Amino acid sequence: MRKIDNEQGTDNGTSDRKRFSFRINLFFFSSFIIFTVIIVRLAILQFVDGPQLKQQEASNVTKNVPLTPIRGTIYDSTGQNRLAYSTPVQSLYITLSKNYSDSVEKSRKPDKKLLPELENMTQKLANRFAEYGDKNEPKMTAEQIMDAMDRNYQRLSGFTPRLIKTNLSKEEVAYFMQHKSEFPGIDVVEETVRHYDPDTVAVQTVGYIKSYKSARETLTKYKNIQKSMSAEDDPGLIYMDNESVGFDGLEYQYQEQLRGKNGYKTVPIDPRNMPEGVDSVTPPQKGDNVYSTINKEIQVKTENAIMDQLRWLHSHAVSGKTHPYAKTGFAVAMEVDTGNVVAMASMPDYDANYWQTGNISSDNYKKIQNVYLNGTIRSFGSGQSGQHPESVVLLGSTIKPLSVLIGLEESLFSTSSYYQDTGAAYFGRNNSSRVRNSSGHVYGGLDPASAIRHSSNAFMVDMVGKRLYNKYINNAKEDQGVNVWDRYMKEFGLGVSTGVDLPSEWSGRREYAHNSKESSLSKLAYASFGQQGKYTTLQLAQYTAVLATKGKRMEPHLVSQIKDTNGNVVQMFKPKVLNEVKFPDAYWNEVIRGMATDVSAFKGFPYDFARKTGTSQQSVGRELKDNGVFIAFAPRQNPKLAVAVVIPEGGFGAWSAGPVARKIFDAYDEVYGLDGVPKKKIDSTDNDGK
Repeated sequence: MRKIDNEQGTDNGTSDRKRFSFRINLFFFSSFIIFTVIIVRLAILQFVDGPQLKQQEASNVTKNVPLTPIRGTIYDSTGQNRLAYSTPVQSLYITLSKNYSDSVEKSRKPDKKLLPELENMTQKLANRFAEYGDKNEPKMTAEQIMDAMDRNYQRLSGFTPRLIKTNLSKEEVAYFMQHKSEFPGIDVVEETVRHYDPDTVAVQTVGYIKSYKSARETLTKYKNIQKSMSAEDDPGLIYMDNESVGFDGLEYQYQEQLRGKNGYKTVPIDPRNMPEGVDSVTPPQKGDNVYSTINKEIQVKTENAIMDQLRWLHSHAVSGKTHPYAKTGFAVAMEVDTGNVVAMASMPDYDANYWQTGNISSDNYKKIQNVYLNGTIRSFGSGQSGQHPESVVLLGSTIKPLSVLIGLEESLFSTSSYYQDTGAAYFGRNNSSRVRNSSGHVYGGLDPASAIRHSSNAFMVDMVGKRLYNKYINNAKEDQGVNVWDRYMKEFGLGVSTGVDLPSEWSGRREYAHNSKESSLSKLAYASFGQQGKYTTLQLAQYTAVLATKGKRMEPHLVSQIKDTNGNVVQMFKPKVLNEVKFPDAYWNEVIRGMATDVSAFKGFPYDFARKTGTSQQSVGRELKDNGVFIAFAPRQNPKLAVAVVIPEGGFGAWSAGPVARKIFDAYDEVYGLDGVPKKKIDSTDNDGK
C-alpha cells in the first residue's frame, strides 16, 4: 500500500509542475501580446496621428481673433482726387479674462462674487468717457457699456474682444493707453471708416460697401467665400461678419485688391474657453490702391450738365411743350483709342456716405432707392412702374449709321444709290403697314449719307429692312434675315456685354429676337430705324467708338492701374480690341459723312465732329413717350472721344441730349484737348506753395 501511495504522489507533483509551467508561459505570452499592442499603438499615435493631434491641441489652446483689414483707396484719373478712401479711427475693446455670466455667478459663494468687480469697471469707464470724450457726442452710460460687454455670451464667445466704443477722442486714447493696467483686458485698436468724395463723383460707378454678413446673404461671390473658408486657411484671409466689403461698382469689382488682409490677435485660452497668458498680434495689411479712368473735373461737369438740362426741359418749351417728366439722364464719355471711360453719369445721384459704415438707415434708403443703381449699364425703373420709361430706352435714329453700313455690306445698295423719299414707307400684306418720317417730312432724292443726315425712316425701311428680308426670304429658315441683323448688332456691341470692369452689366433687350408675334419682315422694318432694340448708354458709347475707329470694338475700362501702398504698380490695364469689323473704307466714309445733323447746341464748336440724333418713341402707361438720344465723336478726323447721352422723356434728342454732349466735349477739351492740347488756363498761383 505504501508503494502505491508513493507512486500517486509522484504523479500529482508532476501534474502540478506542468500546470504551473503552462500558466507561467501563458502569462508571459499574454504580456508579450499586450506590450506589443501598446507599442504599436504608441507608434501609430506618434507617427500617424501625432501631427493631427498636435494641431488640434494647438487649436484648442489658441484662437485667432481677426482685426479689421485696411481698405485701399480709389483715385480718379489724376491720382490726386480720392473717390473712395478709408480713415483711421481708434476703438476701445475689452477681452473678458473671467467668467461673469449669471449662471456662474449664481454658483459662487457670496464672498466670491465677481459681478461687482465688472460693474465697478463699467462705471469707471463711463466716468472716463464723460471726462475725456468728445463733448458734442452723447455720453455712454454704464448700462450701455455693460450691454456691450455681453457677459452672458449671447453674441460673442468667451475669448472674443468686445467693442465698447469707437471713434475715441485723442484724450481718451491717451488716457487708456496710460492707464491700461487699471482696466484688465483693455485694448485700443485702430480701425477704418469708409468715406466717399463729398462732391458725389460717379457714385454709382464707384459703388458702395456693406457688411460681409449682409453681403453673403445676397451675393454668390461672398457665399462662396464663406463655404470655402476653413481653419487651415491663412487667418489674414478669413472674412469677418462685421467687416465692410464691396457690394457694387468698383468697390465690388476690385474687392480682392482693395481689401488687403485682416490682422489677427492670437489669444491663448484655457479649457473654459477663457483667455489667458499674453496675446500676440499680427497687424492688418492695407489693400492696394485703384486708379480709375474717371476724371473728376469732367465727371462733375457731366453730372451738372445733365441736371441743368433736366431743369431747362421742365421750364422751356420744345416743339410747343415742356417736358416735366424728364427726371433722369445718363451719359458716357469714352476715349476711342484706349477704351478709357472718362465720365459715366447716372443722374440724379446721391451721397454714397450713407453706406460708409456698411449699413444704411431705412430713411436714407427711401431717399435713394430709385437712383442708387447705375443706369448707364443696367435698366431700372423710376419708381413709378408703368408710368415712365426705364433707364434704357429704344435707340431711335442713332441706329441709322449702322443700318446703312449693313445695307452697304449686304449689297442691298451702293454708296452711289439714290432713293426717292416720299415721306413714308409701306410693307406687309397689301402694304398694310406704314412708317412715316418724323413730322411727315418728304426729303426727295437721297443718297445713303443724306438719308442719315436727314434721318429718313422711309429710306431705312425700304432700302434696309425690306431688302434684307427679301435677300434671305428664300432661305429655308424664315428668320435668317433677322439672324443676320442680330449678328451685326453684336459685332458693334449692341445686345452683348461691353466687357466693362463693372458688375451686373445688362446686355440689352433685343426685341426683334424675342417677339414671336411679329413677322420677320415687320421686325426688320422697325429695327432698321431703331424701334426693335433697347441698349444701355455704355453700349451706345462703345458702338459710337466702333464708328469712330472704323471697326474696332474697344473694351471699356474704368481702371487704368493698381498700385500697392508703396506706390509700386501691381497691375496695368492696356487697351483691348474685343473684335474688329472689316468693311471697305468707302462704306465707313459714306456713313461718317452722313453723321452731320444740325444741332444748335454745337454752334461755335471749334471742331468738325460726327453726330447722330435720335428720338425714340415708346408706349408707356398707354401714352407715347419721346426719349432723347444722342451719339457723337470728335474730331471727325483723328477722333479722340465718343459720347452717348440718353434723356428719357426728354423729347427730341437734338434739344434734350445734344446740349449735354456739347458740355462733355468742352470739358474734355479743357482737361485733355480734343486735339491733344489742353485748353484749361492754369492759374500761376496754383503752383505756389504746392
